[in-house]
Amino acid sequence: MNVVRILYRGSLSSCNYHCGYCPFAKTVNTRQQLRQDAQEVDRFVEWAAGGNRAMAILFTPWGEAIVHAHYRRAMVRLSRMPHVQRVALQTNLSCGLQEFEEADRDALAFWATFHPTQVSLPQFVERCGVLDRMRIRYSVGVVGLREHIDAIEELRRRLPPSIYVWINCNKREPHYYSEEELSRLRRVDPYLDLNRRDYPSRGEACRAGESVFTVDGEGDVRRCHFIDQQLGNIYRDDIFARLGARMCSNATCGCHIGYVHRPALDLYRLFGDNVLERIPADWPHVEAGFVAAEARETRDGSYR
Repeated sequence: MNVVRILYRGSLSSCNYHCGYCPFAKTVNTRQQLRQDAQEVDRFVEWAAGGNRAMAILFTPWGEAIVHAHYRRAMVRLSRMPHVQRVALQTNLSCGLQEFEEADRDALAFWATFHPTQVSLPQFVERCGVLDRMRIRYSVGVVGLREHIDAIEELRRRLPPSIYVWINCNKREPHYYSEEELSRLRRVDPYLDLNRRDYPSRGEACRAGESVFTVDGEGDVRRCHFIDQQLGNIYRDDIFARLGARMCSNATCGCHIGYVHRPALDLYRLFGDNVLERIPADWPHVEAGFVAAEARETRDGSYR
C-alpha cells in the first residue's frame, strides 16, 4: 500500500519549556491564538476523516503541543481512522497521558525529547514509563551538547533497551566534539553519524512533494518545511493529484525530518514503517551493546 506521509505544523508557537539552545517557541501565544490553532487542527482532522487515502501523520509544532487538549483529541481520533496507519507527535511529554488510553496503540507513536535543563531525569523517565505501561511506541531524543553527555548516558541506562535514544548533533560549531565524546555518544546512538552533517541536496531526488508533504494551519501544502514553494491547498485542491517526483532546490539538507526522505540515503530501509517516529525497524540493534549491558533492572523486572 502506498502511504502518503504528512507533516502538520499549525500556528502554535509557544512552549512551556525555555531551552537556551532551542530556535523555536520563543513566543507566548494568546488565548485567541490558541483558539485559532485549535480550529486549524480540528479542520485538518475533519479533512483527514473525509478521505480514504492511506496516510501517516506527524505533528511537528513550533511549540509544545501535547499540553493542549485539542492536539491530544486529534491524535486519539486520527489513530482510530482505518486509513491512518500512523499518527505521531514531537513532544517533551510534559502533561498527563491518560487520554491516550482511548487511542489505537497500533497507530499511535511519540517522538519524545528530553531537555536536561527543564526537567529532572527521574521525572522524564517516569513519563516514559507511563508510555511503556500503556504500550505506546516511542523514541527518545536529546540535543547532543557536551555538557549533557553524562545525562545522556544516564538516560540510556535508565530507559528500557527496547527504546531507541537518538541524538541531534550540534552542527553549528565545526569540530565541536572530541573523538572521546563521539565514542561515548555513539554507544548511546549507533546511528549518530547520520546526523553529524548537512547533506548536499540541490538537484537530488527526494520523496518530499511526491509521497511526503507538509501542511500548515491554513491548509497550504509545501514539499517540506524547508522549501517555501506552495503546491496547493488541501481544502481547495485535489492535493494528491498534484504530487509528483521533484528534485530538491535547496543547497543542503541537515534536519532529520528532511533528509530521511532522500532515497539516496536509504533511510526508509533503516526505519521501515517507523520513519515518522524515528525508530529503527530492527531496534534494538546488536551494535548497541551499551544498551543491553548497561540497562538497570528493577525488582519487578522492568528496565528503568
